Amino acid sequence: MNFKHLHYFWVTAKAGGVMRAGEQLHTTPQTLSAQIKLLEDRLGRKLFRKAGRGLELTDDGRVALTYADEIFNLGSELETAMRAHRVGGEKVLEFRVGVADSVAKSVAYRLLEPALNLPDRVRMICSEGKFADHLADLALHRLDLVIADEPLSKRVSVKAFNHALGSSTMSFYCAPSLRPRLRGPFPQCLNDVPMLVHGSASPVRLQFEAWLTRHQLSPRIVGEFDDGALMKAFGREGRGVFLGPQVLEAETAQQYAVQVIGHSDEIVEDFFAISVERRLTHPCVVAITHAARGALFGA
Repeated sequence: MNFKHLHYFWVTAKAGGVMRAGEQLHTTPQTLSAQIKLLEDRLGRKLFRKAGRGLELTDDGRVALTYADEIFNLGSELETAMRAHRVGGEKVLEFRVGVADSVAKSVAYRLLEPALNLPDRVRMICSEGKFADHLADLALHRLDLVIADEPLSKRVSVKAFNHALGSSTMSFYCAPSLRPRLRGPFPQCLNDVPMLVHGSASPVRLQFEAWLTRHQLSPRIVGEFDDGALMKAFGREGRGVFLGPQVLEAETAQQYAVQVIGHSDEIVEDFFAISVERRLTHPCVVAITHAARGALFGA
């Protein structure tokens, strides 16, 4: 069997079609279709059938996907083992992690820091980007872990597992220069004041909007940010009130020279480690999950 053909089939099945699979593999849909046809000829079975404008797996295709998952998961474990190489007689473990851009930089650092405190030397390769892009790289075993503030949905055709790290309620912050403009007790003081908020796709944004409705509040939204660090930078300059995890309240107040004006237990940010491993074995991932559930969020 040509395992390159099997890999093309596997990526196409995960992506849900040859167009998206072609983008991930940097090849044309025509090439993909031809390679999958060769695999079908080799197996003597049809693996896909047309479903509207897309493709769906046949019964034989679902069987083949089960075996392909096992084959490429084992390949990933082999790659991880081989990446633990030695430099100058010292063991060095390569750790590839993707951080969703909706996760605050300070939280990401606190979550990832334990991986660098292992007895063995670790070389961390960290990338930031869209959650969906990181999931695609995870499915192709280009990443060992994805850190996100939302779980992997069952509707996404990626065989991976959510590992809850913990959660934090939210604090509201503002610069000292903006504080005199807030009148009355919290949260009524937010009415008609400038507000900096998370991007529309953020789980925190959806909770925040529902919270405003429940409390009949009407702040002026002056900025929306996918990048939490950029939002805090604007907040530091007095451009608006912003939200941040309460678990890092003291650190946020000191780093950005802002004041805490209130809290909400109704708005909660959850954090997840997403891995192709159901039972965590990668030393860096194990260290991250243990520290998050204990010292960071457990307290």
